[in-house]
Amino acid sequence: MTPLTPSEKGAARRSEFPADFAFGAATSSYQVEGAAREDGRGPSIWDTFSHTPGKVRNGDTGDVACDHYHRFAEDLDLLKSLGLTAYRFSVSWPRVLPKGRGPVNAKGLDFYDRLVDGALRRGLAPHLTLYHWDLPQALEDKGGWRERDTAAAFADYASLVAGRLGDRVATWATHNEPFCSAFLGHLWGKHAPGLADPKAAFLASHHLLLSHGLGTKALRASLPGARVGIVNNPAPVHPATQSPEDRAAASRIDAFRNRFFHDPLAGKGYPEEILARALGFLRSVRPDDLATIAEPIDFLGVNYYSREVVEDAPGEGLFDARAVPRGEEHTATSWEVYPDGLREILLRIHEDYHPKAILVAENGAAYEDVALPSGRVQDEGRRRYLESHLSACRDALREGVPLEGYFVWSLIDNFEWAEGFACRFGLARMEVPGGARVVKASGDWYRAFVRGEL
Repeated sequence: MTPLTPSEKGAARRSEFPADFAFGAATSSYQVEGAAREDGRGPSIWDTFSHTPGKVRNGDTGDVACDHYHRFAEDLDLLKSLGLTAYRFSVSWPRVLPKGRGPVNAKGLDFYDRLVDGALRRGLAPHLTLYHWDLPQALEDKGGWRERDTAAAFADYASLVAGRLGDRVATWATHNEPFCSAFLGHLWGKHAPGLADPKAAFLASHHLLLSHGLGTKALRASLPGARVGIVNNPAPVHPATQSPEDRAAASRIDAFRNRFFHDPLAGKGYPEEILARALGFLRSVRPDDLATIAEPIDFLGVNYYSREVVEDAPGEGLFDARAVPRGEEHTATSWEVYPDGLREILLRIHEDYHPKAILVAENGAAYEDVALPSGRVQDEGRRRYLESHLSACRDALREGVPLEGYFVWSLIDNFEWAEGFACRFGLARMEVPGGARVVKASGDWYRAFVRGEL
């Protein structure tokens, strides 16, 4: 029997979620902070990448971004006005350690002191991510994530931030989407540092996961009571047809997209399907690495936007497979709107890996918003997207998934990596760069949902 879609089961209501369920919104340092050359911040790989001609749409950069560095109090007020209870943000490694290691930038740590204190004063639980893609350029110059030493540097950085903020921050994620850091940045060249080298991509993926394990140990050494996890971006991978060839292609892509970044965390090692195609990266895996990567975590973060549908395509890419467009509705990024995929992936993670808790750390959509003469911003597509995906979360809870929170991506329109400012995901509109925030209709809807007014 085909499972009912969330809309067929009825839209979710706040009363169907636990009373202490965290409803929040998310940002990341390079995408919102700006102040790229202020108060001692060092350059990151995204400063370098975005200033390289042809890498980012329209030549946009994060130099100013949303000017969150100067306007964070206003943005915290925005979160509070939406009735939210949590704020997911990331720390800029080069703002704290301009060279990646060595001298500490006191003004950088002071900023995060002010941010955390401001969140707590407004009743917002801070959910801190240590790495959301902005590696210090000084470390990239030494080989970046292709080098094992960067994992050790990350653990030192984690200890430093924990020592400063650990008395007030309870929830820590080591990484956001290491899949993207490794493969968008090192295999396909679409993100910083802009490489197209399969061996570099697999080396980076291993060292990112190793740094997670080392960072988790460092956080626990400094903060025995902290909740520590990692945020991945899994997606259901469906075959284009039920032919044996397409089903095998879907299995290969699933091993690459999902299992490669989940199996090692659960102590299962790397999938054999990947090891056969990993271009000798095994030489960098030491005997105790997998045990370090499998350091127990307290939660697993899930970023979900859409599913993948693939067909067999011999000779195409590393895995002899090709993505096939599907679905009737797509966002401005051409991603299919497929809310039941969120329920599916949450249930699978629960059944296959048994994490203590799961957070939907990002979920959202880019649409062509309509700014009316009255100043109101209409974004009905985003409202429907959020409603259907919150219903998928409700359904996952009903099926026993230990889901504890949901964060919309994003709080405000921001710098969307290689897309620059062309793609708008925010609950609030921003005139770019760094302009005034105007809550959209979807933001008003989310406020009403969280307050139980719908």
